[in-house]
Amino acid sequence: MEIIKGGVTAAKGFEAAGVEAAIKYKNRKDMALVYSQAPCKAAGTFTTNVVKAAPVLWDKDIVDNSPAVHAVVVNAGIANACTGKQGYAYCKETAEVASKALNVPENSVLVASTGVIGMQLPMDRIAAGVEKLADAKKASLEAGLMAAEAIMTTDTVSKEVAVSFDIGGVTVTMGGMCKGSGMIHPNMCTMLGFVTTDAAISKELLTKALKEDVVDTFNMISVDGDTSTNDTLLVLANGCAGNAEIIAEDENYAKFKEALHYVNMTLAKKMAGDGEGATALFETKVINAKTKEDARILAKSVICSSLTKAAIFGHDANWGRILCALGYSGAQFDPEQLELFFEGGGKRIQIYKDGVATDYSEEEATVILSQPEVTVVVDMKNGTEEATAWGCDLSYDYVKINADYRS
Repeated sequence: MEIIKGGVTAAKGFEAAGVEAAIKYKNRKDMALVYSQAPCKAAGTFTTNVVKAAPVLWDKDIVDNSPAVHAVVVNAGIANACTGKQGYAYCKETAEVASKALNVPENSVLVASTGVIGMQLPMDRIAAGVEKLADAKKASLEAGLMAAEAIMTTDTVSKEVAVSFDIGGVTVTMGGMCKGSGMIHPNMCTMLGFVTTDAAISKELLTKALKEDVVDTFNMISVDGDTSTNDTLLVLANGCAGNAEIIAEDENYAKFKEALHYVNMTLAKKMAGDGEGATALFETKVINAKTKEDARILAKSVICSSLTKAAIFGHDANWGRILCALGYSGAQFDPEQLELFFEGGGKRIQIYKDGVATDYSEEEATVILSQPEVTVVVDMKNGTEEATAWGCDLSYDYVKINADYRS
């Protein structure tokens, strides 16, 4: 597998665009399109929040029941959540406009929205935006970047990744983009993620690969503990690479899963590191746990701890907060058996062993915790399983951003 430049347009046959439609924002791109002339197999995972946005309901139906997908239309600024029957009707209307503009079936159009909950979409602007997207779409890497920029809300940077890999002597490409900065606590994230590939793969295996992988990628991140109404992750496969279709769980399927895992993990980490007001990516790695589920629960508990996140922001080696988060996670363990380490900037120190603090240097700990990427390693010493979770520090700016989000 090779890491390459690009995002959703890296794979053959995919085009994209990002345009200004003035949905809520002014003087910035706020609508995006991902398009494939060739029909795509589609798989998706969606929010587990009982309150689901209209686009989530629309997309789930299309993914489950439509024979093929050609396009995804995304708007930023308004989430189209808690908008009743009218909100769902606007999803259908968006698909109708896109169907005509792109000359594809209406039931091959997916839609996604992110932004303020409770506001109705301005459909005149949405429709005009779709027309602009159809005219602007291109297969260039720049077009993919414009789409990635258009789906941002409080994100500070666009988020893209792409890889190429070999399937039976044929070069296959996979790329993706995502957005998400606040209300990020996925359990399948306001997280939106879109992955495109020119691989030929059965819908059944595409779905299986995605659902198995999100457990250790997107579901292992958290910014603020809030699970969005709009969380959507979509994978489109158009088969344009020309490989023999992957229909069995063989070596080629393993290669596909490896690429998908890298793309999902990279996008998830980019999202966690760009949490609202964040100054650092905060990673927790649990090793030698009794079960895989214990490892996941423990790692997620630490990165979700507001007190721990605040300590990371303050570069304070307040390891007691980590022990506290481990203790209320629900996993059972002997606290005098585990060991804790801080890692960052190529340095590593042990801070806890045999039930007490080690004789570590506070100054050295502060240097490590001042890095842009900080890792807490928790060695449970009661098994062989491991898991990693990603979050960010908790700064003053998180409150500032969310105290005034609707304006």
